[in-house]
Amino acid sequence: MTASATGTRPLMRKPKPARSPWLHVGMIPLTLLWLSPIVFVVFVAIRPFDDLAARGLGALPISFSWEGFSTAFEGGGLMRALGNSIIVTAVGVVLSLALSACAAYALSRFAIPGRKTILLAMLAGNLLPPQILLVPVSAITESVGIYDTLTALIVVQVGFGIGFYTFVLHGFMRGLPNEVFEAARIDGAGAGRIFWKIVLPLSRPSLAALAALATTWIFNDLIWAMTVLRTEARFPITAALLNLMGGYSSAWNVIAAGSLVAAIPTAIVFFAFQKQFVSGLLVGSNK
Repeated sequence: MTASATGTRPLMRKPKPARSPWLHVGMIPLTLLWLSPIVFVVFVAIRPFDDLAARGLGALPISFSWEGFSTAFEGGGLMRALGNSIIVTAVGVVLSLALSACAAYALSRFAIPGRKTILLAMLAGNLLPPQILLVPVSAITESVGIYDTLTALIVVQVGFGIGFYTFVLHGFMRGLPNEVFEAARIDGAGAGRIFWKIVLPLSRPSLAALAALATTWIFNDLIWAMTVLRTEARFPITAALLNLMGGYSSAWNVIAAGSLVAAIPTAIVFFAFQKQFVSGLLVGSNK
């Protein structure tokens, strides 16, 4: 039986409006403007020092050399510093999200007295300017015997990040349907099993978004590294790059090479998890 015989009209999908090409035309110069400093740093990093000294920074390269990278790794100790940053970032992100997930689950699903006050107090710690906390944090880490260690830097990163992560995860977990938890309790699941089997899998998008954001924040941190560390062998990549700029102030190819080495890991994380970066700006806002 056809649609005309039954007197009904076939469903017609509305065509999607075509995107205006002028948006892409307008974004091309902005993209080129954003890429121009990166291209400039790349050209400076692969030019030999003699070419830079003779023809200046603005000249096009006539020869290429890896001496800037070799000097940065050998004289600046960037390889060791890069390893320190990877250790601090990996441990800091895992600990921060693990503790924040547990705290957010407890605050969102249990009738804890004063839980709103606890949550606001945790968040208020992130509103304090770090400049007024440099001396207290340095004194505390020294008094407990962890000053000038990577452990101190990890503890500081976890301590100052857990409030924000808990706040975001709390908003997400609070919006999870209660029917799921009631069905799990009827099946005999306890609080720990519900958290491990239900809450964590459902919270995977928010955890991924926070992991991507936390990776860039911890890896790019400089102020806390200079506060709790003193030995150059324990410096992360940001502090080592600062020392490199002081030791090779006139060798622009070395400084540019070190800057690229410090930027590559976060660039990889961004391009690999760019969807999580975007969702990380909105996660929990609709819960």
